[in-house]
Amino acid sequence: MSDKQTFKNYREFYHFYLTEHSNPTCRNLHYIGSALVLTVLFYGVFSAQYSILWSLPIIGYGFAWIGHFFFEHNKPATFKRPFWSFASDWVMFFQFITGTLSNEHFKSDNCRG
Repeated sequence: MSDKQTFKNYREFYHFYLTEHSNPTCRNLHYIGSALVLTVLFYGVFSAQYSILWSLPIIGYGFAWIGHFFFEHNKPATFKRPFWSFASDWVMFFQFITGTLSNEHFKSDNCRG
């Protein structure tokens, strides 16, 4: 994402975010990280093992950043828009889980809103 990239609203950002995840391996690493974050979060809370909760950012961002640096070959959007990027990780994960996210979403010409 260039320093000059501006978005009028979250919807525009999310369309951009999806184009930054066109590599299936990168997306799969995001999904794995998100699923592991939820697993560790629930385990830590319900078993009262709160000391493992420190690992949540490492798990979530670790998988995602490996996907970006080694497969997608771009910088994670987190570096420029941390809150919108964090929200978009979960929106993309939810859409993946519910089957409402198709490969067409990841093409820039289909991301006009």
